[in-house]
Amino acid sequence: MESTSLDIQLKTLPVSPGVYQYFDKDGKILYVGKAKNLKKRVNSYFTKRHDSKRIAILVKKIARIEHIVVNTETDALLLENNLIKKYQPRFNVLLKDDKTYPWLCIKNERFPRIFSTRRLLKDGSQYFGPYTSFKTISTLLDLIKDLYAIRTCNYDLASEKINSGKYKVCLEYHLGNCKGPCEDFQTEQEYNQQITHIKQILKGDFKDSLAKFREQMLAYAARMEFEDAQRIKEKIEVLEKYQAKSTVVNPKINNVDVFSIVSDEAFAYVNFLQISHGSIVRSHTMEFKKKLDETDKELLNLAVTEIRQRFHSLSREIYVPFKITVEEGVTLTIPKLGDKKAILDLSTRNARYYRQERFKQIKIVDPDRHVNRLMAQMKKDLRLHEEPRHIECFDNSNIQGTNPVAACVVFKNGKPSKKDYRKFNIKTVEGPDDFASMEEVVYRRYRRLLNENEPLPQLIIIDGGKGQLSSALKALEQLDLRGKIAIVGIAKRLEELFYPGDKYPLYLDKKSETLKVIQHLRNEAHRFGITFHRDQRSKNALGTSLQEIPGVGEKTAVALLRQLRSVKNIEKASKEKLTNIVGVAKATLVYNYFHEDGK
Repeated sequence: MESTSLDIQLKTLPVSPGVYQYFDKDGKILYVGKAKNLKKRVNSYFTKRHDSKRIAILVKKIARIEHIVVNTETDALLLENNLIKKYQPRFNVLLKDDKTYPWLCIKNERFPRIFSTRRLLKDGSQYFGPYTSFKTISTLLDLIKDLYAIRTCNYDLASEKINSGKYKVCLEYHLGNCKGPCEDFQTEQEYNQQITHIKQILKGDFKDSLAKFREQMLAYAARMEFEDAQRIKEKIEVLEKYQAKSTVVNPKINNVDVFSIVSDEAFAYVNFLQISHGSIVRSHTMEFKKKLDETDKELLNLAVTEIRQRFHSLSREIYVPFKITVEEGVTLTIPKLGDKKAILDLSTRNARYYRQERFKQIKIVDPDRHVNRLMAQMKKDLRLHEEPRHIECFDNSNIQGTNPVAACVVFKNGKPSKKDYRKFNIKTVEGPDDFASMEEVVYRRYRRLLNENEPLPQLIIIDGGKGQLSSALKALEQLDLRGKIAIVGIAKRLEELFYPGDKYPLYLDKKSETLKVIQHLRNEAHRFGITFHRDQRSKNALGTSLQEIPGVGEKTAVALLRQLRSVKNIEKASKEKLTNIVGVAKATLVYNYFHEDGK
C-alpha cells in the first residue's frame, strides 16, 4: 500500500481502546498489539526514533494497518491474546495452545469413576486441571486410591441392572480396593460422600476428609476394632503427608492465582501458582521469546490472560509484583509483607529455577544461543555500547614487596582463552607501587596489540578500586585509546564496579550471570598472577641457594623444589629421598653440600 494511504490511516485512527494489526505489502500479518488509545499507540511507532533494530525493521515493513475497537482495555487484552494464537505473527511473542494438557475427570454417572484424560467432553462430567504433567496426576490418583475405595470398572451401574444381579464383584473387591457397588454392597450415598471428599482434596481443602477419618478411627477404637482403627490411622498419615507437601502458606489464602516474571534481554519466564486453602494445586512456568524488546509489564499482561484462559481459572484474586490490566471483577493485589509476599516470592523463585534449567539445557543443545544471550545480558548489565565478546582482566601480584609481577587474562565469548593469557615482570617501577605497576602493564599490553595490529578487547577489567582504574586510564590516554575501549574497576566487594568519571559504583545483582563471569575473570587473574609470582620467587631462591652448589644447575634445583617445596626441606631430606628425585650423582652433591661430613 502506498505511504500516503498509510498516512491517512494513521490520521483517522480512533482514540478508543482496541487491537491493531500490521500487515506487509503481501498482506501477511506482521504484528498484533493492544492499546488503551489506538491513535496514540499506533502513531508512536511512526513518530519515535527506535533504538531497537527489530522495531525499526517492523516499521519499515508495515504497508497496511487494521484495527478493532472494543469497550475496555481488558477486552483488548483478551482479543489480542486470541489473535496472536490464531495467526502467530512474526513479530509477536509465541503463544502455544494447550490441547495436550491432561485433566482429572470425575465421570457424570452413577458411582462415578475417576481417571486421567486429554479429552474434554460436554457430558456433564467434572474436570480438574489441566495439569502440566502426568506425574502430578499419578500422584493424585495414587493418593485417592490409598484413601478411598473407588471403582475402576466401566460397568453401567444403573439400579435396575444391579438389582437384576447382572454383575459380580471382581478381584478389586477381594483386594479391598472397591466395596462392590456392582452387587449393591455399597450405597450410592456412601459412595458419593467419598466423591465429595475427593473433590475437596483436588481443590486443596483437606479439612473435612481429615475430620471424617479421625471420627472413624475413634469409633473403631471405641469398639475395640483396633486393626480397622490402625488402617484409618494410616490413611490419615498419608493425607497429612500430602497436605504437608502442598501447604505452603496460610490456609486462609484461598482461590488465588499468583504470577511472577523473570526476564533477560532475549527471554522472559512467567510462573503461575494456583492456591486453594493455602495449598498449591497447580504450578506452571511459560517461556516467552522477546521479539520487540517488550517490557515485563507487557509480557506479564499477556501471560496472565493466556494462562488463565489455558487453565480455565476462575480465581477472583490475583497476586502480581506490579500493576497490570485485569478483567472486571478480579481483585489485583501487589503483596509487600507477610504470607502473601511469601507466596509471590516462591513464585519468583520457581521462575528463576526454570530459567536456570533452561540455560543448562541451551548450553548443551545450542551453545551459540547461550553465548548470544549471555553477551546481550552483559552488555545491558554493564551499560556497554557493544557486546563484550573479548574481555581482558589485569591483576598485580606484589606479595611483601618482592618480585612485582602482573597478569592479564583473556575471556572470549564468556570463556577463558588461555592461549591469550599474558604475564608481565614489572620493569620501570621501583618498590611496591601498585598504581604505577598497573599503568605500566596496561600501557605495554595495548602498545603491543596496536603495534602488531591485533584486535583490541571490548572491555577491560581492572582488579582494584578507583586508584588502580585511574592508573590504567593514564596508560590508555597515552595510547589515545581512552573512550575507545570500555574499562571498569572491581572493588574488594565484587559486586561494586567503578566507571571512569562516575562518583558512585554500579552494583550488580549477586545472582546475575554477569557477576559470575566477572568473578571467574578475577579468580583466573589471581590464580595466573600468583602462580607466576611463585615461579619468580622460586627462581630467585634457586640463584641464592641451590645453584651455589657446584655441579647443580637450574633443572635439578627446580625438580627438587617442585617435590620438596623449600630449601629447608631439601636440607633435611635423606640421601635416599633426594636420589629418588634427581638420581644418585646429583643427590650426592646436594646431600654432601648440606652435610659436610657426608653422613
